Amino acid sequence: MQRSPEIVNDLTNQPPDCQTIALPPNVQVGLNSVINHDERCFARFQSRINPALLVGENCTIDYVHFALGKAARVEIGNYCYLTSVILLCEQEICIGNYVVLGWNTTIADTDFHPIAPAERIADAIACSPLGKGRLRPPVMCQPVIIEDDVWVGPNVTILKGVRIGAGAWIEAGALVTRNIPPRSRVMGNPAQVIGEVEV
Repeated sequence: MQRSPEIVNDLTNQPPDCQTIALPPNVQVGLNSVINHDERCFARFQSRINPALLVGENCTIDYVHFALGKAARVEIGNYCYLTSVILLCEQEICIGNYVVLGWNTTIADTDFHPIAPAERIADAIACSPLGKGRLRPPVMCQPVIIEDDVWVGPNVTILKGVRIGAGAWIEAGALVTRNIPPRSRVMGNPAQVIGEVEV
């Protein structure tokens, strides 16, 4: 994805009702992009990376929940539209240009807990009052990459390690657990390729 060197870090391009709530300092927003947000949108934004959130030009980001861990980074390309999306990121989520993410879509680059039974027990103890400072077991993270010109319908879930190819069409309610080839049309739980997107 290509970025313009000109980044707007103030709220002059935000709607009047959003200007009273400042964006985190490690958020960079491109020209003519708008992030409609309230205090809940960044309530779980903990990333220390700079920039942790990079939004390209001419984007509309409507009330997206940015739940970023301490080392997480989210990059959104140019001419994107996201509405009421939940981004759960511990490592990296990368969204290309001309991408639409429908309402209630969730993208997660991690399971947020171990998979093996013994590690899950250790994790539950570490997170409980009985843990008394125990470290949690490692949790697997894998970047999520959505290439250019992808359309994602409402109520879609995209899980860790997935790459969605350019021009793909993800039908509403799909659960995407593996890579999607470019220009594919997918649906279902788990998502299956049902055809190609016509030009």
